[in-house]
Amino acid sequence: MSGVTRRSFLQTMGLSAAAAAAQAKAEQAVEIVGGVRIIGPGPVAVTLRVNGRELAHEVDPATTLMEFLRWHAHLTGTKEVCDRGACGGCSVLVDGKLVDSCMMLALDAEGTEVTTIEGLRSGGELDAVQEAFITHDALQCGFCTPGLVLAARALLNENPEPTLEEIKEGLSGNQCRCGTYSNVFNAVLTASGQKPIMDGGA
Repeated sequence: MSGVTRRSFLQTMGLSAAAAAAQAKAEQAVEIVGGVRIIGPGPVAVTLRVNGRELAHEVDPATTLMEFLRWHAHLTGTKEVCDRGACGGCSVLVDGKLVDSCMMLALDAEGTEVTTIEGLRSGGELDAVQEAFITHDALQCGFCTPGLVLAARALLNENPEPTLEEIKEGLSGNQCRCGTYSNVFNAVLTASGQKPIMDGGA
């Protein structure tokens, strides 16, 4: 006995046919007109490299990178807050640069390296910014924290030893509704190898 029944054979064939039909439908949603790639209006296949892994899903062409990460990749550290690019809660790194993922289409992220808060640590070790946020208790509700951590990492990637004013400017696109800014600034100073500020109200 092979263990293959008529029922299991038909189920397998049915699933394979459904997958093939879905792929064909996704491919039909993309066409070339006059040398221009036209996408939609139906779902299309998209493959993004996120935290070092290739993630392939079929999505509506209007799906944002934030929606792709939360709904399809189930990486919920990327927060949906204002959905207007005004608060920084959905911040991720795209090729090392800070991006409001609610303002970028998933399709536009193809061919890039996307890093979310879940992928910031390396070799099982937390990033220096994550460690410093813990040390300085730089969070209260924690909702804005992933975006702030990634904004801090992006800043330190470009400026390894920023001044306090440069830190404030670098994190100005990320809002903390709990007002934990002095601890956040201390965390970034510590992560950059500098002494934290003494004035807790700075």
